[in-house]
Amino acid sequence: MRLRLIATSDLHAHLVGWDYDTDQAVFGQGLARVADLIKRARAEQENTLLFDNGDFLNGSPLGDYVAARPGMAHPMIAAMNLLGYDAATLGNHEFSEGLPHLLQALAAARFPVVSSNLHPESGPAYASPSVILDRTLVDRSGQIQLLKVGVLGFMPPQTRLWEADHLQDRFAIEDILTAARREVPRLRAQRADLVVVLAHSGLQTCSANGDGENVARALSEIPDIDAVFSGHVHEAYPAQPISAPKGQAAPVVMPGFFGSHLAVIDLDLRFGESGWTVVSHRSEARPVAVRHPQNGVRPLVAERPEIKALARPAHTALRAQGRAQIGDTPQRLHSYFAKVQPSPALQLVASAQRCHLKAALANGPYAHLPILSAVAPFKAGGRGGPENYTDIAAGGLSRRHGHDLYLHPNYLVAFRLTGAEVVDWLERSAGLFNQITASSTDQRLINPNFPGFNFDVLHGVSYQIDLSQPARYDEPGNIKTPEAGRLRVMWPDGTPLDPAAPVVLASNSFRLAGGGGFSGGCPENVIYRSDVPVQSIVLDHIRAGRAGDGAGGSWGFRPLAGTAVVYETSPVAETLLDEIARFRPERLGRQENGFHAFRLWL
Repeated sequence: MRLRLIATSDLHAHLVGWDYDTDQAVFGQGLARVADLIKRARAEQENTLLFDNGDFLNGSPLGDYVAARPGMAHPMIAAMNLLGYDAATLGNHEFSEGLPHLLQALAAARFPVVSSNLHPESGPAYASPSVILDRTLVDRSGQIQLLKVGVLGFMPPQTRLWEADHLQDRFAIEDILTAARREVPRLRAQRADLVVVLAHSGLQTCSANGDGENVARALSEIPDIDAVFSGHVHEAYPAQPISAPKGQAAPVVMPGFFGSHLAVIDLDLRFGESGWTVVSHRSEARPVAVRHPQNGVRPLVAERPEIKALARPAHTALRAQGRAQIGDTPQRLHSYFAKVQPSPALQLVASAQRCHLKAALANGPYAHLPILSAVAPFKAGGRGGPENYTDIAAGGLSRRHGHDLYLHPNYLVAFRLTGAEVVDWLERSAGLFNQITASSTDQRLINPNFPGFNFDVLHGVSYQIDLSQPARYDEPGNIKTPEAGRLRVMWPDGTPLDPAAPVVLASNSFRLAGGGGFSGGCPENVIYRSDVPVQSIVLDHIRAGRAGDGAGGSWGFRPLAGTAVVYETSPVAETLLDEIARFRPERLGRQENGFHAFRLWL
């Protein structure tokens, strides 16, 4: 008998293919488009089960719109019900809009939700530790067979830090591998024929112990697990279909993000003395669109009209809300060069944070301290592709631009740091850049494994990064070269930053929760926390007519004579090369990934 398992992951409330920041259609995302792949996959194989791997409720303007309206039925849940999901697990972002919102949304789900390492300390259980799906299937001779499919689900244990404000002390989150080694035998003892794992966890780390965030590969090596769906890190795997006989490890598939792919695992089963066992498997990640280097993203499937109909009320209202005018900007706000020089888009956010914090701290014990403001380029290419940039024309600003400038539901948090801690913060951030050999050409500037949302740019000081030196921190935030020092930090007037002098740093709740591994972002350093999200602070700043305010300071690279690096950004940046004239940019052409490469002289 053949059993097909299909799954989505990291949908983040992307129900239809629409970019609400730019108010235009996009073709490589959305559950409405994945729904067509689901229909095709089911047509190919009668025995099919459908799962979701977490982060389906929140993380888009549509998700924010629903969360702001208590009592509104969540269209993502309605769509998943319509598509007939067999089970789902919770991701870390399921908690980002609070527990009441999550409980209400899940109450409407007509499919079981499992979370095997989430343990409620008080209050209701938001998911079951596991579930066994009793399914009637057809074997290759046409005979009816009964199959018990056990399903487990896991989220990163770091969720307890990232979502501490919402989880508080009401939940414990266990190490994924520890929980799996306990729960798999339990399912087998309950006579599960197969065990499927929904792991909201990436592939990168394969450690067998500890509190690993990305351990899907290690999960696949646990005995009696038959299939693993991976996610969380917004990647697609495998790049090409894989067929193999049953081995020591179970097949693993990761279906991208925002509805970019559908994960497919085909299990060939044989019945013997010990029941049904897997004899071979095939796995693939099917895309909803293909990227042409010169022609952009082209869809491979159509959006299903029944899913678009479910989205239409919220979609229409959200577009109308986003068009509301709130202010003006005297300059174009874009992030095409945000990883090589100061960005006007980031400066606006930094200025908004600084002004809010200055007013909040006025007349208090910290009013006399200088305020720095940290902002990361959330939309600056990376895994989001060459379309993943902020680009707002000079002139009128609409409400939708607030989300374009600041995506995440973070709150403003102020830390009291020393000058030395500020420098260390920047050393952590500078891990974005590869070490560059002086007098070389065409070395890659950016470390592709370093997420852009961990590249904090500090406004209010001036600093240079010496790329010839090694990074102090690795990608996850562990110190790898303690003696390394890439940074030279000064005040805007050229005065060196005193390592012992106190300063205030405006940052966010994600850093406070340990996001990015910035050592200074710890609870004992907190002196202020806003009661409104940063996005609201940015919108108020624009409404006050302050979109053109500067944030102070600057940053750049220490000159390296005769040295050039390769930097990839959007093809749109070709029209803006005057802005980076000091790098003497040279066009290297459009790449297979859709980005345009430039040679920059340091």
